[in-house]
Amino acid sequence: MTRTKTLWFGWTLALLAMAGFARLGSWQYGRMHEKQAMLAEADRVLAEKRTTALGDDREGLHWVEGDADIDPRTLLLDNQIREGRPGVHVYCIATTGTQHRLVDLGWVPMNGDRSVPDTVACARGPMHVRGLLTAPPSMGLRLGPAMQQTAPSRWLMTRVDADAISKALATTVPPRVVRLDPKLPGGYARDLDILPNTLPPERHLGYAVQWWALSIAVLVTALVLTFRKPRP
Repeated sequence: MTRTKTLWFGWTLALLAMAGFARLGSWQYGRMHEKQAMLAEADRVLAEKRTTALGDDREGLHWVEGDADIDPRTLLLDNQIREGRPGVHVYCIATTGTQHRLVDLGWVPMNGDRSVPDTVACARGPMHVRGLLTAPPSMGLRLGPAMQQTAPSRWLMTRVDADAISKALATTVPPRVVRLDPKLPGGYARDLDILPNTLPPERHLGYAVQWWALSIAVLVTALVLTFRKPRP
């Protein structure tokens, strides 16, 4: 292969690599801005706390409140880390009128054998629900089934998938979650962090810089190889 053809081939590969790295950097940068906007919106909602009805289906983040009946069926979201410890988040179904809501009652640590105590369950009966209505935790890669029944009224979930929940429980559940107010009695360890177990905005910025640096490194390498004097 002549030097000209080698250069054409090399530059084609270099341009493809640079474009790919640059695109990955732009995606990470965009995710940073998305999460910054989400955090800013959450701060605004929590500062104002303008209460809307528990069954409100408007888009965005809202502070909701209302009385509901709790279903005894218990949903446990696996692989949830809190203060470095593995555990699960406990989700219950709250019914108000004809509408249903997923309510996050908080985090529970796992036993040494990765089991969850049988006492961790949704208690049937009336409950006053108040908290932040938001999107469910990010699903990430959808590998395997979303949930598995481990007892007559208990399911272990790998992700919060409203369609899978509705199908398994024969109950239509909207794809929104109420993060229960930590000031309310009952429930388990909880907070109102809307980005649990996910990358914060600054980490996305760091990854974006890394991808862009790789793109520049490929360009520099290609230029050096192009203008390097050939050996005699």
